[in-house]
Parts: sequence; structure tokens; C-alpha cells
Amino acid sequence: MTATQAGQPAQDPDEGGGPDAAGADDIVMIGARRAGAGPGGRPADGGTAERIAVLRSRLVTPMPDDRWWGWIGPLLVTAFAAFLRFYRLSVPNAIIFDETYYAKDAWSILKHGVEWNWLSLTSNPNYVNNHIVAGHFSNSLFQTCSGSGCGEIVVQPEVGKLLIAVGEWLFGLTSLGWRVAPALFGTLAVLVMCRVARRLTRSTLLGCVAGLLMSLDGLEFVLSRTGILDIFLMFFVLSSFGALIVDRDVSRARLAEAVVLRPFDEAGPGLGIRKWRVLAGVLIGLACATKQYGVWYILAFACLCLAWDIGARRTVGLRGYLRGGLVRDGKWLLLTLGVIPFVTYLLTWMNWLVTNTGYDRDYAQQHGINIPVISPLYSLYEYHKYMVQFGVGLNVRHPYESQPWDWFFLTRPVAFYWQTYTDPAGLHVAASGKVGPYVQEVLALGNPAIWWVSIPAMAVCLGWWLTRRDWRAGTALLCILAGWGSWLPFVSRTKFFYYALEFEPFVIICIVLCLGLMLGPATAGLRRRVSGSVLVGGYVLAVLLVFWYFYPILAGEIIPYSDWLSRMWYTTGVGWI
Repeated sequence: MTATQAGQPAQDPDEGGGPDAAGADDIVMIGARRAGAGPGGRPADGGTAERIAVLRSRLVTPMPDDRWWGWIGPLLVTAFAAFLRFYRLSVPNAIIFDETYYAKDAWSILKHGVEWNWLSLTSNPNYVNNHIVAGHFSNSLFQTCSGSGCGEIVVQPEVGKLLIAVGEWLFGLTSLGWRVAPALFGTLAVLVMCRVARRLTRSTLLGCVAGLLMSLDGLEFVLSRTGILDIFLMFFVLSSFGALIVDRDVSRARLAEAVVLRPFDEAGPGLGIRKWRVLAGVLIGLACATKQYGVWYILAFACLCLAWDIGARRTVGLRGYLRGGLVRDGKWLLLTLGVIPFVTYLLTWMNWLVTNTGYDRDYAQQHGINIPVISPLYSLYEYHKYMVQFGVGLNVRHPYESQPWDWFFLTRPVAFYWQTYTDPAGLHVAASGKVGPYVQEVLALGNPAIWWVSIPAMAVCLGWWLTRRDWRAGTALLCILAGWGSWLPFVSRTKFFYYALEFEPFVIICIVLCLGLMLGPATAGLRRRVSGSVLVGGYVLAVLLVFWYFYPILAGEIIPYSDWLSRMWYTTGVGWI
């Protein structure tokens, strides 16, 4: 089943279909006067069910009828992704890249409720890390302190570190402990990707292809096996988006029924507070509580919700579709995508609020504010002012930094770990400043067969949206813009390619929509269908082969230096080295 066969509504809400569109009078006899309403405003004629069915078919395309395969297929893809992510998860047995912050912050939260300062020796900067890797942890590795003087300055919220702490609670302060939660959420993201893409395309096949592409992307793979925060941010953004996609279908089915059974005025009946939008609000709140960059998706999701609500009311023929979408439905967005995310975010700081050793925890008292509840909240507010200033103003130069316009071209991936050895078993490290005959690297590199192909795929989706107003293409592009475009104004700010992970699911959606076009409609001739299937199958095979080729430098395998060098495809400037 292809996207074209079952993924496109009979008439997309953005393609016209307003109250004056051809055929509207035959479909939307919704007013009390036109429906022949009886007592209580309910239609008195016997065509109620038929009118609801017609409206529902106009608003909601049926899901695929392969109910069991709709779960079996995605679960098989997820099992494959799980094997890739959990196999050799503790390798390399080292603290790599920003694990030096988040693995230790998580352990500190586990032991003290908030992040504490660790020993910092100028003469031996790696003293604490070396002790942790060697398994010689003790509380003496924390700085001696009292009160809020213990608190470490951190500039990222708590959720990601709390999740990493769960893994450390289970497996200790080890490489497995601080990586198991990212691996779990990176795997679950593949399952969510399958289900979201299936609902968007109305194709289980394309949904599974989307999940397979995510499972074979080097960037998602590496960040699923590294104890830092970005994998959690991506998971919660994608899950929140998925909840909104479900709400779009559910609310349209409800609207089809409501305009017939509860005729109101030209704006149509309100649908009230929607449970899927409440869930989306909680999830996007958790995204913001992982990294504050998630806030941009709140704005994007609110725009999507308004557009979808207005489009749905326009499609059923309501003349007041703007007022209905903006007022009847839109007023609840302040709650579902405003208040709920904010409260969720605030609650994730509870450990900082109820303890007294967090950084700046006593700011309010030091400035003469000693009101219960208000005092800690004011301290938290002041702390966040500092966090925002730091986040915006960070401009420390880094050898692996890059700009957003570099990300789709993969010109500067990030080396999370590098070591060189004199033997293939990795027992003897090469002398300092020397490169031995064997090397081990973890390189946060996207799959070129995905990221390079995404450039023409996004161009196709843009043209598709401009010419056909396909809502799925426009939705994916807007969400990419929310994640990618939000970095463009901050040219001098230090940025890295792995920041692109947060919008990677929407890049994959663009590719999958184009694959659906290649497959063609079910009514196409045999030659067209076979050629489309060959193209799609060949592309997926290419993604698999490219992932397999780069796997050694994604998973930290020890390989000959010549093999490593052959994988450094991009050498212009600093390139991939």
C-alpha cells in the first residue's frame, strides 16, 4: 500500500473545498434549517448516518486495514534497531565528549538530588574521569562544600539527566549505566517514527521504511549510544508531534459527527479540550525540560494546529471556518500548548526546588525575599535568566563546530572519541603525538545516503506543498524549519552538527513522502509499479550498505589506520578528520 494509494485524503483540506466549492451543498447540509432539525437541534430526517459517513470520508482517510502488521512490522524494525544500539553499548569504556558533564551530573542528582561540583585539579584535569572509568568512585571526588556552595552551574534542564540517572541507578556509574537510557529512548524513537510515518502516509510499508531509515542513520545511532541529552530531546519532540497527528485524525472524525448532530452556527461546534493535545503538551514540555531549544516546536505545533482546525472546518463547508478554528478550537491551545508545557517544565525542577544545595537556590533569600513558595520560584527565575544568557552568548571556538548550512552536507561531523593503538586488540596506546597502525573512533556522522538525499527531497516537498498544498509536505518542512532555522540568527554562537538530531525525523518524513511518490498509486500500470518498487528498494539497500561501511567509526571498533582513512570521504579544509 503506497502513500498515494491510501495516504492522501480525497481532497486535502488545503486544496480548496471551502463552503463554495463544487459539491459542498451535496455534502454539508449541516445547519439546523437545512438538516431539518427537530427538538434539541438534532436532525429529524433519516439521512444522519449517511451525512456523517460522507463528511468523515471527506475529512479522514481510512487507516490501512492490516491491523496486526501495523504493529508487527514496526516492532520488527524496532527490534533490529535495538540490537544495533545495545550491542557493545559499553564500548568504548571511556567518558566520551559531553558525557563528562551529563554522566556525572546524573550521578550527582542520584546521590544529592541536584548537580554538585566535582573535584577540578589544574595539574590533572582528567583526575575524576580516570577514577570513574577505573571503577574507583568515592564521594571524595565531590568538592568539599556546604549549602548552595555545593551546587554546580548547569545550563541544561533536568529531564535528560534524570533519565540517565535511572540507568546509573541500575548499572552503576559505568559506561553501560550512563548509556542505557539513551539507547532505550533511541530505540523507542524508531518505533514512534514507524507509527507516525504510517499514520501520515496511510502505509505500513512506508512507515516501516521510515523507521528503518532512522535506525540506519549514523547520527541517531551514535547519539543513542552516548550519555548526552539530544536523543531525549528528539524523542519527546517526535512523540509530541505524533500525538498531534493522532489528534488531527480523531478531531476530524469528531467534527464530522458534531456538525450533523450538534448544528450550531456558521463557525460550527467547538470540540473542547482534546486529550491527545494535552498529551502533546506534556511531551513537548518534557522536550523543553531536556533542552530549552524545544520551545521553538511549541510555536510550530501551535501554527500547525490552527491551520489544521481551520482547514477541517473549511472542508466541511462552514462559512465561519476562520472564527471556528481560531476561537472555538484555538482558544484551548493556550492551555494545551501553553500552560501544560510550562507546568510540566516547572515540575521537572522539583528536585532543585525542594533541596537547598542547588546552584543559586538561595538567591531570593540573599536579596531579601523570604516568602514561602515565591522565594524558590524567584530564585529559579533568576537562575534561568543566567541560563538563557549563557545559551545565547556561548561563542567559544571549538575544532568541531559548524554552522546550520553545513549540516545537510555533512561537512563537519563531531568526533566524540578517538584513540590510536600499536596493536589490533587495543591493549597498547600509541605514544603521545603519534598515530599508531590501529585507531578507534566514535564519529557523530549522519548517513550520507539519508542526509545528502534529503536536500532534493525537501525541494520536492516544497514544490509539492506550493503546487498541491499537500499538508504532510508542508508540516514536515515547517518542523524542519523550527529546528534548523532557529539556529540561523545566532551566527557567532558555538554550534555542532549533532544539534540536527532534533529535526531528523522530519527530514526522514520528507524522504519517505518522496518514496511514496516513486512507488506510485495502486492504479498505476505494472511497469510503473515495478520500476517504482525497484527504485525504492534500491535506495533502502544503499542506505543499509552505507551504514554498514561506516559502522566501524560509528561504533568505536578498532580498525587499521588505512581503513579509517578510507572512510574520511570529505577532506576539504578540516573535513571529517
